[in-house]
Amino acid sequence: MSQSILNDLLSQLQGGASGQIAQQLGADTQTTQQAIGAALPMIVGALGRNAQSQGGADALFNALQRDHSGSNATDLMGMLGGLLGGGAAGNANAATGGLGALGDLLGALGGGSAASANSRQLDAGGILGHIFGSKQERAEANLGQATGLGSNKAGQLLQMLAPLVMSYMAKQVQTQNLDANQLGQVLGTESNRLQS
Repeated sequence: MSQSILNDLLSQLQGGASGQIAQQLGADTQTTQQAIGAALPMIVGALGRNAQSQGGADALFNALQRDHSGSNATDLMGMLGGLLGGGAAGNANAATGGLGALGDLLGALGGGSAASANSRQLDAGGILGHIFGSKQERAEANLGQATGLGSNKAGQLLQMLAPLVMSYMAKQVQTQNLDANQLGQVLGTESNRLQS
């Protein structure tokens, strides 16, 4: 991967996507964009640290394959409609044009269903629990304080972003034909970038 994961994610969450997230949070777009800019490094950095632990890359790789790729990505698109508050899919497509993979996901706003909401790949709370472990509440509080969103809205933002990041990573694994070791290396490199 020549471009950093974080930069790619940030570029795809500009414009209409961040506006939709801001609307769902009840926050202004500028604050939301700044919060997204703070939240994504937390999520990606934690994934990188987890992938460096014993068996961490294998566990993440298996979760991406099982829960976030193939037909499961379609379920995620439906869930995002529910997460981001619905609306006509056509309007969302117009608002998210040019966003690439995440634009495709966000373009499905309004397409959520009760059945898909129960799927593991859509369980944002579960995803965050695996990413942050016992430090999840502290991560939410720190993000809330740093961005002015408050802990509750920061937690909501992390819950919206976590499935997007996992879907993005599953797409990277698939398109670049990465195995678990390569995934760990990519995330380790990204984690090092974030720390420097």
